[in-house]
Amino acid sequence: MAKYVYDRAKGIMVDKITGLPMLNQLERAQPLQTPMTFGDLPGYQSPIDGEWVEGRRARKYDLEKNNCVDANDLSTGPRKLKNKRFAEKRGLEHLLER
Repeated sequence: MAKYVYDRAKGIMVDKITGLPMLNQLERAQPLQTPMTFGDLPGYQSPIDGEWVEGRRARKYDLEKNNCVDANDLSTGPRKLKNKRFAEKRGLEHLLER
C-alpha cells in the first residue's frame, strides 16, 4: 500500500517513495489500460496429413513439418528479383528487365 505525503513545492499529495502524484477519484475510476490480445485459432484437421492441429503454434509446426507455406505469404503476380544471376539461374524475371 502506498503512503502519501504533502509536497509543499508542488502543492499536492505525492507518493512517499516514488514522488508520483496521488490520483484523484476521477483518475482512479478510469478503467485500466490493457494490451490488445487475440484468441487462438480453433482446432482443425490438417488437410496435408490429417493430423489434428490446435492453435497458431501447432499450425506453424504443421506447415514446417510438411514443407508448406501459408497462402497469405505468397506474392500476387510475377516475382521480380534484384539479383540478376539468381533470377537467370531460376528462369525468373530480373527487376531491371521489362
